Parts: sequence; C-alpha cells; structure tokens
Amino acid sequence: MHSSHRDDDRTSRTAGTPGGHRAKSRTRRIMIGGGGLAAATAVTVAVTVASASQYSESAVGADHAVFVQGNELDGNTIHVFARGDDGKLSPSGTYQTGGKGGDQVDAPTDSLASQGSLVYDDASGMLLAVNAGSGTVTSLRVEGQQVTDRRVVDSGGEFPASIAVHGRIAYVMNAGGGGSVQGFRITGKGLKPLQGSHRSLGLDNEDIPLFSSSPGEVEFTPDGRNLVVTTKSNNTVEVFPMKRNGLPAVAEPIVNKSAGGVPFAISFDGTGKRMLVAEAEKSTVTTYQVKHDGKLKVLQQPLANGQETLCWLERAGNYFYGGNTGNSTVTGYRMDKRGTLSLTNEVGIATPPSATSQGVIDLAVTQDEKFVYVQNAVSGTVDGFRVEANGALTKVTTTEGLPAFDESGMEGIAAF
Repeated sequence: MHSSHRDDDRTSRTAGTPGGHRAKSRTRRIMIGGGGLAAATAVTVAVTVASASQYSESAVGADHAVFVQGNELDGNTIHVFARGDDGKLSPSGTYQTGGKGGDQVDAPTDSLASQGSLVYDDASGMLLAVNAGSGTVTSLRVEGQQVTDRRVVDSGGEFPASIAVHGRIAYVMNAGGGGSVQGFRITGKGLKPLQGSHRSLGLDNEDIPLFSSSPGEVEFTPDGRNLVVTTKSNNTVEVFPMKRNGLPAVAEPIVNKSAGGVPFAISFDGTGKRMLVAEAEKSTVTTYQVKHDGKLKVLQQPLANGQETLCWLERAGNYFYGGNTGNSTVTGYRMDKRGTLSLTNEVGIATPPSATSQGVIDLAVTQDEKFVYVQNAVSGTVDGFRVEANGALTKVTTTEGLPAFDESGMEGIAAF
C-alpha cells in the first residue's frame, strides 16, 4: 500500500531541473505488486489537494500544456510545461505520481518500450500515467497547467506500459508476465476497476519483460467497438471486440498476423475507418480496416520510410509523424482523400536531426494539430515543432534537463 501525501505532490524543483531520476545499481528490477482482478480491486489511494467545492467553481482541464513523464525509478514524476501560442514551452511544475517508474530488460533507449504510457483525457480533465515499477496507475486532475487530486490504483497486472481511453472507460495494458489488459471506469474520484474486464494476452515474459517481446500499445478504435493490442516478437495485432458496457465480448483476443515486422504503435486517420500500425523491423507503416468481428483487412501494404527503427506514430490532421529511434529522426506521412499513405518527402525526414536531439522516442500532437512535441531520450530533451502546410516540421523550441536515458529514462508525453 502507498502512503498518502498532501502538499508534497508538487516538488520544489521545476521541470527543467533534473534530480533523483537515476538509480545506479543494476538491482533496480523492482518486484511489482498485484496481478489479476482481485488485486485491481484493492484500495485506491487518494491524495486530495483541492476540495470538491473548488472543482465545481473552476474550469477543469488542460490549457495549452505539455506533460512529460519522467519515469524515474525512485519516484515517477510528471513534468508540466505551459505552451505559448508560438509553441514554446516554459516549466510550470513537477509532480509526483505516487509510484515508481520502470525499465524493461535491455531497452536500448525507451525504458517502457511502448506508446501511450501517459494519456490526457479531455472529457474528464484527467491525466493518466503508468507506474511500471509499482504495478499501478495514477490519475491526476488538470486545471490549466496545475495538477492536483492524485489517486493511485493497482493496474491489475505486471509492468503497466500503455493506456487507452474511450468515453468513460480506460484500459491499461500490462506488459509483464503473461501480459494483460484491465479495464477501469473513469470517475470523479479517479479510476475504478471494471469487474469482468481483465483479459490475458497469453505472452511468455518475466514480470519485467524483455523490451522486444513486450506488447507495444493498447488503443481503442474511434467508434469504441474494438480494443487493439500490438505484440512485438509474436508479430501480431490482437483485437478484443467490445460490448457497449465496456467489457470485452470474447475471452481471448482475435489474433491477426502483422503485415509488417515487429508491430509497435497504433494510430487512426481522421475518419476513424483506417488504422495505421508502425512496424519497427523495417521502419514501415501498414494501413488496415478493423472489422467488427476483430479481424483485420490490409488496405495498404507496409510503406517503408528509409529510416531506422520506427516505433511511434501520431496524427496531425491529414499528416502522421513517426519517431525513428535508431537514427533519431522524425518521418512525415500524408494521407490523401482516398486513404493512400505516402511520405511527405523523398528521404522520409520531416525535420533535420539535431546533435542535441538524440534518441527520438515518444511524441504528441496538440489538440489544434498545429504543434508536434518529440521526446529525445538520450539527450534528455523535448523538441517542439510547428506543422507547416506541406507537412514539414519547423522547430520552435527545445526543453532541456529532463531525465535522460541511463538505466532508465523519461517516456510518455501528452499535449493539449
């Protein structure tokens, strides 16, 4: 059980100042608690900084903010930045999640080896973060650039690494052990385990998984009818058809062989009818249709970008941007009205790489789709880019001093 704290949620250091984010011993592999629905129904720890009456009197939700998850092994934090109209960032505060970060075995630059480890839900005004080293998930209420009302709940499995939200339902992907998905209801008092939602992925991992054999992301289809999970070494895209009550309609996922090698990130076009999956083996993207029965139809064969180790993929209007961690580049893609995907330029690079921007991993797009923010794990920086009319990216800001990858490092970013 976690102890409660009140006024110390927010640390005294700013988001631009590193501190306490590295553990020097290789014995950092932390035993994580729980596993299964019984553990998921354990006590939810609440840390209330503002009263319920305060929430009713003030607008709740993010306001031009970027959130970065530090993923520190000795105490996970959320670094909050205010975003100017020009896309530049300024530190607004650093907040404890009440759990510990994690580091998958042999991870080269990305400790969590996933997309979607930090999610902002605009409908509830909540920020949801995984604590992989503690086997827990934290919900935080966002007011402008302030973060309050921390609540922590068991993830229902080992090494939580990704979160998906649709309506008032959230699902957490647990990457360790056999792997699993666990459902939660989003309430005014944080996440509440959804009875009967737990499903195994049938993997063969240790509690702290090897980065290449862990699942990559969990995501809902935009209509909420299917929950999708990518598995890297199994080379599958697995789908749970969903009931209207938020529960999976099947005991085991519908298993689809991936068209490209090592499927990782999931994204959808603006219509919600086409699913794009980034594949790390040959840095490709495949376009699918997800049928109501959970089976996939390939709409466009894997499109290579000529870069190294594409893992992350996010949409900005009719453009998509992918993070290539192997050579620290960002690729731009364009989707036309017929749904055909192509590169925004011949070389597959939307913005020139920088010596201070090494180890590209996760990325986030603002709600207005004008800016893209990219985590650079090796450099401990976040780059901000303006999206140009032709899909090119123009750098507008670089924020330094974030937890750089060593034995672990930051992973997870959300923008509004």
